[in-house]
Amino acid sequence: MKKLENKIAIITGGSGSIGKTVAKLFLEEGATVMLVGTSEEKLQKTVQELKSEHVQYCVANVSKLKDVAHYISETVKHFGKIDVFFNNAGIEGVVKPIVDYPEKVFDEVIAVNVKGMWLGNQHALPQMNDGGSIIMTSSVAGIIGFAGLGAYVTSKHAVVGIMKTSAIEAAPRKIRVNSVHPAPVNNQMMRSIEDGASAGHGDKIKKQFEATIPLGRYAEPIEIAKLVLFLASDDSQYITGTTQIIDGGMCAQ
Repeated sequence: MKKLENKIAIITGGSGSIGKTVAKLFLEEGATVMLVGTSEEKLQKTVQELKSEHVQYCVANVSKLKDVAHYISETVKHFGKIDVFFNNAGIEGVVKPIVDYPEKVFDEVIAVNVKGMWLGNQHALPQMNDGGSIIMTSSVAGIIGFAGLGAYVTSKHAVVGIMKTSAIEAAPRKIRVNSVHPAPVNNQMMRSIEDGASAGHGDKIKKQFEATIPLGRYAEPIEIAKLVLFLASDDSQYITGTTQIIDGGMCAQ
């Protein structure tokens, strides 16, 4: 039997590298998937690439209450109760020291990465089957700090607080809530951070990041997806309220 046979899953940030890779893995393991994102064009392209009749999409801004309520209600209307919620959407902001950080960008990062996580759990939990699973994407930046990424670091630390509170409150219904904390992932977000740290010298910044990782490289999206699948499945039925670090040893130093 497949690990997510007949399960209903929502994935926010559904057209990004991690969201798309998780969706593919979920579909292979028997789930029906609702992808959520802000760009209809990107969502449509992702659905086409996934080539499955068991995936649909919903355009929504995760920081807006009406949009969150909409993607939850659309999922329930089309598929029924929710079993897995991959609360994954996030943005990186800009790379600047705290004293120079633009307030508008700070507010945008907090709105998506914190309020979006809060609203997602708030609206998903009442519509979830008992025994379900919520996986929230944080980062190694939710465990340690990074110069120049103050808003992102702040937001990813906040995810841990939402996760732990949700885990305690959802435990009577046997709903598990955990966060995943990747090291830098080989994707477009890291290209943006690298370029923001030193415009035109992204390769140099990448090497500097890699030098801080004992395994000597970035994570690949599929490696994160396999951890998310584990947390979504019954294989992790006694794991809740935890920070699952997947960082090649970065936080061990």
